[in-house]
Amino acid sequence: MKSFVWIATLSLVPWLSAQAPAPAQAPVQAPVQAVDPPGVTAPWDVSQTIVALAEQTSRLKPLLDQVTPREWLNKGAPQAYVEQWQSAQRELADVQRVAQSLQKQPDRLTLALDTYFRVQSLETRLNSLVEGIRRYQNPAVGDLVVGVIGESAANRDKLRDYISDLANQKEQEFTVVDREAQRCRTNLNRQPATQPSTRPAPAKAPAAPKPAATKQP
Repeated sequence: MKSFVWIATLSLVPWLSAQAPAPAQAPVQAPVQAVDPPGVTAPWDVSQTIVALAEQTSRLKPLLDQVTPREWLNKGAPQAYVEQWQSAQRELADVQRVAQSLQKQPDRLTLALDTYFRVQSLETRLNSLVEGIRRYQNPAVGDLVVGVIGESAANRDKLRDYISDLANQKEQEFTVVDREAQRCRTNLNRQPATQPSTRPAPAKAPAAPKPAATKQP
């Protein structure tokens, strides 16, 4: 009887397996692609931006040459306009100089900052000088100066964004270097200090006896 039950049970196993529902499969998810964070602008693109910015600011030189603030003094203009005009000419030359250096070394953060701040200073000086140009000389010349400043604004903003990205990259590089230095310092501190050797110095070998002198016959 037991053998019959055992045989019947074995015969039901395939049928039960066929009737059992298939296990639910987990939905297949598409692989998530890692998105790389935006990096620093390529050196070629940065150089193009710097060249364009230098060319645009150089167009201010012939306009400044037309400005005659010393003649405004006869019309009641303050002496400060003469000083602003002279400062603007110097700052324009400085912008051209540092822009050339930055074009050769676009990864130098100090040069990028120097160029950007000099451009900003030049624009501030010119915006004040334009008031005198329009009032004491020729409003059209003042409008031309403002137009050139406006055209260079886009490249100036690109330089500002590049400085921000470059500063972040430099900060990350410094963090990696600092972390590696900390790791090396920790490993050195964990190493046991070398103990001075306590082994006795090896005994010196006895000197070889001198040969006895032979008597002459």
